[in-house]
Amino acid sequence: MPEALARRAVFLDRDGVLIRTGVRDGVPRPVGSAAEAELLPGVVEALAQLHRLGLVLVGVTNQPDVARGRQTREAVEAVNSFVLDRLPLLEIRTCTHDDPDGCECRKPKPGLLTAAARDHALDLGRSFMVGDRWSDVAAGAAAGCLTFLLDVPYNQRSRCHPDHVVADLPQAARLIATLVRSHAEESQ
Repeated sequence: MPEALARRAVFLDRDGVLIRTGVRDGVPRPVGSAAEAELLPGVVEALAQLHRLGLVLVGVTNQPDVARGRQTREAVEAVNSFVLDRLPLLEIRTCTHDDPDGCECRKPKPGLLTAAARDHALDLGRSFMVGDRWSDVAAGAAAGCLTFLLDVPYNQRSRCHPDHVVADLPQAARLIATLVRSHAEESQ
């Protein structure tokens, strides 16, 4: 697809990037219901900034508790709806498989990103992935995106090579905005 026709996107992990996640025994845990969901500080403003730049915003989330029988698809979709109702995301793509399933959509594989790119004419090589775990960075890198890893204790940074390490989504958004603006100036 010609570059002029493809759009840039920011792929965003849901739990720990957009909404608060619980951490038990050093492992992040998703909320159990929409009633428990809470946007993280600065997320609304950060996504508004990215949206104003014309970036397509897509949530990408692994939810293996569905395959493990600990969560229902309906509960996951209710949390997704909570997020979609409050943020300018095009959609949230969800993988409900577990590791043994070997699917292409479960991060660290890039299937969620590549499918969104195919369906929405997104240019992965000019896009960004923001996550709070190594698997988010690995998926973004495999898709050809510039990657941002949140500096949180459970991110397992030693398992990946992010392009940028940031404190939170607002910091990532500021950096992405700077990169997009500088690219736009270079293109003129």
